[in-house]
Amino acid sequence: MSRTPIRIRRSAAVLALCLAVVAGGLLTAGFKSIRGHGTATDAVTFAVAPAALAADGRVSWAEGFAPVVEPALESVVNVSSSKTIKSSGSSPGSPFFNDPFFQQFFGRQFQEPRERRERSLGSGVIVSSDGHILTNNHVVDGATDVKVSLRDHREFSAKIVGTDPKTDVAVLKIDATGLRPLTLGDSSKTRIGQFALAIGDPFGIGETVTMGIVSAKGRGGLSIEDYEDFIQTDAAINPGNSGGALINTEGELIGINTAILTRGGGGNEGVGFAIPINMARGVMQQILTNGKVVRGYLGLLIQPMSPALAKAFGISVTNGALVGDVTNDGPAGRAGVRKGDVIVAMNGEPVKNSRDLRLRVAETPPGTEVRLKIIRDGKTQEIAVKLGELPEKAQAASAEGGENETLSGVRVEALTPQIARQLRLNPATQGVVVDDVAESSAAADAGLRRGDVIEQVDRKPVTSAAAFEHAAREAGQNPVLLLVNRQGNTSFVLIQPQ
Repeated sequence: MSRTPIRIRRSAAVLALCLAVVAGGLLTAGFKSIRGHGTATDAVTFAVAPAALAADGRVSWAEGFAPVVEPALESVVNVSSSKTIKSSGSSPGSPFFNDPFFQQFFGRQFQEPRERRERSLGSGVIVSSDGHILTNNHVVDGATDVKVSLRDHREFSAKIVGTDPKTDVAVLKIDATGLRPLTLGDSSKTRIGQFALAIGDPFGIGETVTMGIVSAKGRGGLSIEDYEDFIQTDAAINPGNSGGALINTEGELIGINTAILTRGGGGNEGVGFAIPINMARGVMQQILTNGKVVRGYLGLLIQPMSPALAKAFGISVTNGALVGDVTNDGPAGRAGVRKGDVIVAMNGEPVKNSRDLRLRVAETPPGTEVRLKIIRDGKTQEIAVKLGELPEKAQAASAEGGENETLSGVRVEALTPQIARQLRLNPATQGVVVDDVAESSAAADAGLRRGDVIEQVDRKPVTSAAAFEHAAREAGQNPVLLLVNRQGNTSFVLIQPQ
């Protein structure tokens, strides 16, 4: 189900204008294979654009979107799941047994664990004629029983073939044949301003279609999923729409609806998000082929660049990804990548930002050699790195750097091996530990906190409180670049005077 409810209003005049524009001409989307993947697995064949299973007709003034929507409705299903939740409950005979006084005498034998069923409603999209269905992971997460209802009212028990919580994608399978799958489009060719139609089963009331446009592409940094590259749309998405289809005016699947943003009131703000079908399809193919999703791995903690950080590093570029930390025995560390390097290109293609690099590395198969163009101490060089496989419990390779901070109000002390162990750091870690940060300081506003370890000031190591104070005095009212270690991960933080 969607994370929060949403609702949308359209005037008749706007609808008439939309239909007039559509009648004037439609854009045709082609197919482009996803990086590193083919169009089908050995056992499953998907319909890809252009294909015979496209929309039955064209949008027109007289018919509106009906020629596109009617065949697509056959491919969107209702998904209901349930799971058993165990919780403690008191004796139904007397609530007094919850009181600690009575528990002294009677113990907790009356606190028998209770089981309750938690149910979830969502949608799904048929992507193969033999019953493979794409949906959201959060629709079926932890489910012990999954049911799929088709438009013709047939109901099937579904098997969870595999899930990927990092992208919120899940693949189901029902025992059915002769189904009509939605044609998979190419989300990379989707353009901002194009019409978009969301199809699902909101609130469990039945099949519903809403209209909007593609509001933005490549949305990320929302902390919804680990890997975010969302298509943003103002087509209304409500609880139950999650896992449903976002299609274009050719009837091609361009996204899987997954989440919305609201201001807390639960109403429609016109900001919905869909997983691009290129990403969802790549995940699905790996699940069907490998049984799991395998991602490339550099072994770096990267953070966004900014004009202020670029100035601090003495470079002119503001794109790329700043290396805040390096796993010593990781692929990039072994290849020679260092803290403070700025990665500006991968395999000859510019790196827009840290999220762009993270997505591209994740989509590249382990064992592939990639060429990283980096800037180090103002000079450009290229490093070849053979990607490893992302560990199951790898920490998120991203970090946000502050820009409006100051050394005023920051108190430090020497980092001893004993303190390092208390902070769960390597006892050999060098630096000074932050003992206090004044609440009214810019450093506190930016998130610097007690327990952080400062390893460098302006790219120079600091190993004592005296050395830190000396560096702070030398900096005066100038911006200062700190390398901060927090719970074993380092990142650069630019401190600016208030």
